[in-house]
Parts: sequence; C-alpha cells; structure tokens
Amino acid sequence: MSSKSIVNGHRMRKRFGQNFLNDSNIISRITRSVSPKEADRIVEIGPGQGAITEDLVGSGAKVTAVELDRDLIPWLMVKFEKDSNFDIVNADALKTDFSSFVDSEPLRIVGNLPYNISTPLIFHLLSFSGAIKDMHFMLQKEVVDRMAAGPGDNNYGRLSVMTQYLCQVIPLFIVPPESFDPPPKVDSAIVRLVPRSEVDKLLDEEFFATVVRTAFNQRRKTLRNSLKPLLQNADIASIGIDLSLRPENISVAEYVALANLLVEANKSQ
Repeated sequence: MSSKSIVNGHRMRKRFGQNFLNDSNIISRITRSVSPKEADRIVEIGPGQGAITEDLVGSGAKVTAVELDRDLIPWLMVKFEKDSNFDIVNADALKTDFSSFVDSEPLRIVGNLPYNISTPLIFHLLSFSGAIKDMHFMLQKEVVDRMAAGPGDNNYGRLSVMTQYLCQVIPLFIVPPESFDPPPKVDSAIVRLVPRSEVDKLLDEEFFATVVRTAFNQRRKTLRNSLKPLLQNADIASIGIDLSLRPENISVAEYVALANLLVEANKSQ
C-alpha cells in the first residue's frame, strides 16, 4: 500500500497498517457477532473511519475508541459529536492500560487489528483478561489459525498455548481482501476470544510464559533439547510427559503441568 493512498479524504499511513473495512454485509455480520447491548462497556481498537463504530454506538453501549492516527481523531469526533455514549482516546493500544476503562461492567474489546502488531497486541490484551468479558477481532487469517490450532497442527505454537490457556478461541468467519479499501494481500478472519472463568493453576505465570517461549523458539528440536537449560534435575516422568516429543505435540494442560513441576524443582535445589 502506498503511503500516499487516500480513502474518503484521509491520507493512509503505511506504518499504521491501515486497511478500512467498507463492505456493509461484513460490517453487519461483525455487529451481529458482537451483539452489543446498551449496558455494555466497549473499547474499540483502531476504529478507522468508524464503519463498525457506528453500529456499536447505535446500540446504546458506552464506546471508547482507541486510535493512534491523530488525523482521524477530528474526523471521528465530528462523525459522533451528537453521541454522548462515545469518546475517543489518541493512544497506542500496545501501551494502553485497558484496566483504566473498566467501570461497573467488564470490558468488551472490538478491533480491526493492524497485521503488523496483532500478535504483540494480543499478548498485551491477555494481561488484562481478568477485566475483559470478551474480545472480537479482525485479524490476518493466518493469525487466527495459529490462535485456534491444537497440538499436532503445524499452526500450533506459542500464540496458541498462551491464548488458549486464558481464553476460549472461537473462529467465526473469513473476510476477503475486497471487503477493504485498500485491499490487503491476505485473507482476514473474525475471531471471538472469551476469557476463561477458571484456568489450571500456575505457580508462576512468568515462568510458564518462559517455558512456552523457550520450547517454541526451537520447535524442530525435542522438548528435552529445547528446554535443556530449564530441566535440570526435575522428575519429568512423574507427570507423564514424553520429552522426546516436539513442542507442538503437547497440550496446554501439559505445558502448565511442566512449568509447575520445574518451579517446584527449582525451589527444592
């Protein structure tokens, strides 16, 4: 996409990864999937020119848009100037404290996430999962495939494990490139993430993340080799995990059990 592209009078910025949704059928389908209610507290990431925002605000829900592109702020403020249930924040979602938006209701997060920051942004949002009711995102289809993949799938990796530990991942539907202006070069997909009310207990969340990251950094190696610096003298046999397997062949629950065992082993030394 050229950095000089102009859509509806707005100069597109390549560094923001902007592709504006303009397919009314897809917009309606997204709105039906979110099913916003008047009592909802919604935060929309990257509203663009307000295609989805209009339906969210129209539901009566309290909507806060988080938009990084300063040029879009005045345009959106004019578009929704008569809507008292709308406000906008000029901020980088990657650096935003989403807990600050919580009032009497948990947050519902909606967003057409830029492809270039989607994975780090998902990890950032997962750190606020306790304050979130659900999330509906438009992402590159490849990212949704990775989030939803199970053990044994080539797409199964760090993003799969970390997302599925905290959330139920529900792929909804595919959005073709022609639904955007300008069209991206890849298919997009809508996914629903619902934070789990109960998760397997972790003794150390940061260490769990380290185990998963270390394992998948060398995904072609066996767990015994990829996790060698962390294993030390832990009795892995006691939890029944075969270390001759590759990282993509064990479940989320097994990663939790492995991380907890290693924490205990480190304490006893």
